[in-house]
Amino acid sequence: MRKIVLALMAGVLWAPAAFAATEDVAAPVRQFIDGFNKGDTASAYAAYAKGEITIVDEFAPHRWTGPHAAQDWAADYDKHAKATGVSDGQVKYGTATRIEHEGDFAYVILPTEYLYKEHGKAMDEKGSITAVLHKEDGAWKIRAWTWSGEKPHGAR
Repeated sequence: MRKIVLALMAGVLWAPAAFAATEDVAAPVRQFIDGFNKGDTASAYAAYAKGEITIVDEFAPHRWTGPHAAQDWAADYDKHAKATGVSDGQVKYGTATRIEHEGDFAYVILPTEYLYKEHGKAMDEKGSITAVLHKEDGAWKIRAWTWSGEKPHGAR
């Protein structure tokens, strides 16, 4: 009987660690990118946490904060794209190269490649998205992200 009780206690203690190891913390980042790629703003915005959001990206004004940061970023992305002749933007991503999480907070680095056309010329920018996530109502949501990329060059 003692062995059964010890086995049950061990199972209860190890279950959260096993569950945490199988959680897909990077899923909201991929959801945001997939929504961006498809033009599905509802899906992209659903990946974000409620409340304050922070976004840092390479085009002016470079930083968006507040509860509508995602929408403000998207509007500025569209303005920037029109002003610079950017079209057909698509982001490819790989497997997360780093995931750290403690409690209800997580940090994720996802390698990316931004492919687009600039005045009809195919362009390529390799980079990464670094995101901070927060668990809300049992689901991971994006609280902040930053894009870091190399200087864009003509796609080969």
